[in-house]
Amino acid sequence: MPALDCFVDTIVPPSLTWESSNPTNTKATAAVDFPHWSITLSSTLYCIDGWGEPYFSVNSSGNISVRPHGAETLSHQEIDLLKVVKRASDPKHSGGLGIQLPMIVRFPDVLKNRLESLQFAFDSAILAQGYGGHYQGVYPVKCNQDRYIVEDIVQFGSSFRFGLEAGSKPELLLAMSCLCKGSPESLLICNGFKDAEYIALACVARKLLLNTVIVLEQEEELDLVIDISRKISVIPVIGLRAKLRTKHSGHFGSTSGEKGKFGLTTAQILRVVKKLEQAGMLDCLQLLHFHIGSQIPSTALLSDGVGEATQVFSELVRLGANMKVIDIGGGLGLDYDGSKSTESDISVEYGLQEYAAAVVQSVKYVCDKKGINHPIICSESGRAIVSHHSILVFEAVSASSYDSPVTSSLGLKYSVERLPDDARADYRNLSAAAIRGENETCLFYADQLKQKCVEQFKDGSLGIEQLAAVDELCDLVTKAIGVAKPVQTYHVNLSVFTSIPDFWGINQLFPIVPIHRLDERPTKRGILSDLTCDSDGKIDRFIGGDSSLPLHELNGDGRGSGGGYYLGMFLGGAYEEALGGVHNLFGGPSVVRVLQSDGPHSFAVTLAIPGPSCSDVLRVMQHEPELMFQNLKHRADEYLHQNDDGSMDLASGLAQCFRNMPYLSPGLSCCLTAANGNNGYYFCNADGFTSATDSVVSEDDQWSYCVA
Repeated sequence: MPALDCFVDTIVPPSLTWESSNPTNTKATAAVDFPHWSITLSSTLYCIDGWGEPYFSVNSSGNISVRPHGAETLSHQEIDLLKVVKRASDPKHSGGLGIQLPMIVRFPDVLKNRLESLQFAFDSAILAQGYGGHYQGVYPVKCNQDRYIVEDIVQFGSSFRFGLEAGSKPELLLAMSCLCKGSPESLLICNGFKDAEYIALACVARKLLLNTVIVLEQEEELDLVIDISRKISVIPVIGLRAKLRTKHSGHFGSTSGEKGKFGLTTAQILRVVKKLEQAGMLDCLQLLHFHIGSQIPSTALLSDGVGEATQVFSELVRLGANMKVIDIGGGLGLDYDGSKSTESDISVEYGLQEYAAAVVQSVKYVCDKKGINHPIICSESGRAIVSHHSILVFEAVSASSYDSPVTSSLGLKYSVERLPDDARADYRNLSAAAIRGENETCLFYADQLKQKCVEQFKDGSLGIEQLAAVDELCDLVTKAIGVAKPVQTYHVNLSVFTSIPDFWGINQLFPIVPIHRLDERPTKRGILSDLTCDSDGKIDRFIGGDSSLPLHELNGDGRGSGGGYYLGMFLGGAYEEALGGVHNLFGGPSVVRVLQSDGPHSFAVTLAIPGPSCSDVLRVMQHEPELMFQNLKHRADEYLHQNDDGSMDLASGLAQCFRNMPYLSPGLSCCLTAANGNNGYYFCNADGFTSATDSVVSEDDQWSYCVA
């Protein structure tokens, strides 16, 4: 390739040619080099057919398509994600809902399909293997406690007795309330460390005819259960959590094994049985719970753990306990990168059918061998239920550019000629090495030239113009030799700490993909930098082991074609919202709820909740926005009184700042924001998609408008 074409004529001899000696061999780059692009190549590049199956694909317009009913989705039922985002975020005067990004888009139909698919997998395995019990799952609300998600799960799962699991008193309260509308047979599993109030709540739930099971995490909890249940005059159903020897390696296996955080050892289990027998309550012990760890990588490890637990279960039956349920806990993993590998924390080798078959087979084998009845099989598969239905959509607002030097060729030549003698000597050596085609030598002299000029700049003997020229020259040398393609920084309207805390905290990777322009070849590679004033506020690790992401070039106005350049983070429906904080006082994203419909666009937005305002996040940290506003308004009145009569306008602007979301606004006009972070605006009825109402400001935010 011609070397340094942009300034060959002015600095480097015209005959100079450099060949790339370090071609990039990554899968992504190889795909990008295809001369003719297609949506199929985009699917391969971003592994969409792997991690996205069966809910996500690329449609003929080059946009991400959501298949709300999974494999059963008909072509006319597919939902164009970009159309949803545009419908939600476009201004009201343009027919949109005026909801600001970043935005979580929820698809309850996907949630329903996940529940049904899990139930179907176990039902099929039970039928195929002649298992004598049935499957009855629960959703661990810690994965995502959002009201609508929990209510949806209870509603969707009512026909097959799907229940809830709680790990704290607030979670128990919400589970009790939601299950009042569920099946009376649905289990309410009470996990976590417990005090007297927690156990009393669980006993009250039992008295309210909710199918409640108090799972002992610590031996001493049993005394409280016995005492409180007698005081409340309720017969409790008791479970216990066993510490198994089976343990899987990796981050997600840290809660399993003999040294795990929760559960009882075999000696403690025997003491619990003895104490219950002495209290005349051994019949109350009906459930065995265990947890190998999240993201169980293989069915072999799963079978090993389930088999060990079933041995414990059978021994409890032998000791006289009235055992009915074996709760295998969580662990049903997701294939976040589409590789179906057992060597990574973000992939698993199996699907729902294989998982269910392994569980049923392991329980049946031990029970048949021991001659005991087949128990109800319960699982707490939260990650696998809610992850797919929620998509975080955010916008790249600008990108750093390294494609061309700021300085002109003549200016670059002029600056280089003004370098000190020793630096010009390095430059001459660089030119000579280039003429000889010695790439490694070129890199050596380029680096030496740069370091020498940096030192001279530090001691004041070199001007900033010369230093900039040397930086540009060395960058051009690196590009011409082909050592590395420049990686751009795409600045995104997002807080990693708030919306993707697991990426920052435990190095969890999620699929991140442009949700449109997938019929175009991505010509850039980039990392994503968020809005926070923190060096960790960036995403520089991606599925597939890449340290950068193939991306499309932004337009000259810093945006993608046709407006914004939108990216989606997928499979993040579990944990991320509950774990997110208010780093830099960025609140959570807006939330949009979308159902598949038979309308012209295949979807209807049934709920849109603007993200928390500046006032909302300030209140989280105990500030008083009303008082802050009054202080600033008083200052404006005092300061501007002698100069002009603009205090009213300034106060109005300040009030609007308190009402706005902390994120970057899409334009000069103010965007719609939430009052107190919770007041949602219903745009159409969830059943009939007919009614619509305008947003109403809550009483708590009326002060914002009182600027007189």
